[in-house]
Amino acid sequence: MEEDVEEDVVDLAANSLLNKLIRQSLVESSHRVEVLQKDPSSPLYSVKTFEELRLKEELLKGIYAMGFNRPSKIQEMALPMMLAHPPQNLIAQSQSGTGKTAAFVLAMLSRVNTLELFPQCLCLAPTYELALQTGRVVERMGKFCVDVQVMYAIRGNRIPRGTDVTKQIIIGTPGTVLDWCFKRKLIDLTKIRVFVLDEADVMIDTQGFSDQSIRIQRALPLECQMLLFSATFEESVWQFAERIIPDPNVIKLRKEELTLNNIRQYYVLCESRKDKYQALCNIYGGITIGQAIIFCQTRRNAKWLTVEMMQDGHQVSLLSGELTVDQRASIIQRFRDGKEKVLITTNVCARGIDVKQVTIVVNFDLPVNQAEEPDYETYLHRIGRTGRFGKKGLAFNMIEVDKLPLLMKIQDHFNSSIKQLDPEDMDEIEKIEY
Repeated sequence: MEEDVEEDVVDLAANSLLNKLIRQSLVESSHRVEVLQKDPSSPLYSVKTFEELRLKEELLKGIYAMGFNRPSKIQEMALPMMLAHPPQNLIAQSQSGTGKTAAFVLAMLSRVNTLELFPQCLCLAPTYELALQTGRVVERMGKFCVDVQVMYAIRGNRIPRGTDVTKQIIIGTPGTVLDWCFKRKLIDLTKIRVFVLDEADVMIDTQGFSDQSIRIQRALPLECQMLLFSATFEESVWQFAERIIPDPNVIKLRKEELTLNNIRQYYVLCESRKDKYQALCNIYGGITIGQAIIFCQTRRNAKWLTVEMMQDGHQVSLLSGELTVDQRASIIQRFRDGKEKVLITTNVCARGIDVKQVTIVVNFDLPVNQAEEPDYETYLHRIGRTGRFGKKGLAFNMIEVDKLPLLMKIQDHFNSSIKQLDPEDMDEIEKIEY
């Protein structure tokens, strides 16, 4: 019985890593960027090219070798602040794929004095995997900076006490970094020039990490540049950011308005799971489909539906929480490449996946919260997957009769129309166009 109600819980750190893996190319953000300056009277610079930043030649070569031709929206604003003299502190909001890792890596690499063989830049990440991802960016971007080296302060990297650490950039998780600084005395925090705290929203979600980060930050010198990044800025993240970063400039992204204006929504009344599946097949047979995402509330339903569709000869893939992050990333990439036309998933996938070819979203189960009330935000994020990039989309809701009041609440909440569809009426289905 337990399995039947088992929902996939979104693990913030895993989601963040997943977004990094599937966004190898930069996502051009549609958000408006707002800048709040520490000193509002100073001119606000933004750059359109990397050359304007007057970087060392080997850094420019590294950027171009990574395939970046021009700064992304957040980089245009953030880089002049991050590379300014004297250094400026920054709190920035940006989701994965907007180029923020490349931006702070560039700041770290440009502040390293290669003649000095001790840690000069310190980057904290919430997990071992996220630390490695950042390290890879340092290695790729610093490919031509032959005298700059990276070291990972992560669990399992055992360094004997008293070892002379000569690498200039340290990337690690808060617990291990704390241990290296205070217990083993491997890092002298008073010599750190740049301190980066990445994924702050994930950090404060992890037991103990915010306290450990604050202890590290308090030991840094006053002139150390401090940069904090977070994908979201709930009140708790703000409070943490303001405690840890003195006198910051702030870059915020205006919330992207996901709207349902260009998405036509339908519902089909069904008796049972079998009934839902039959309705799905009829719709699927009557409409030319680009690609579809089908959302289920439990893993069990998602597995059952995957088996049924495969037996009927459909190319489908299943994305759910028991898969590793690498497996999920590879499934999403295959779906993006069009190798499967249908992605069946639980809520792990409701956010953060932009696949331009998705024209149809199906709610095989309506999203509800623990109180069995409609989960409006999840509904918006699920069906918002289809009407993106200014295109029209279709959303179908498979509804048991007793769930109809929930759907009506959703309709009222968004003030949008959800039409009933008769799944047996093939003429009506065929009339549906994008």
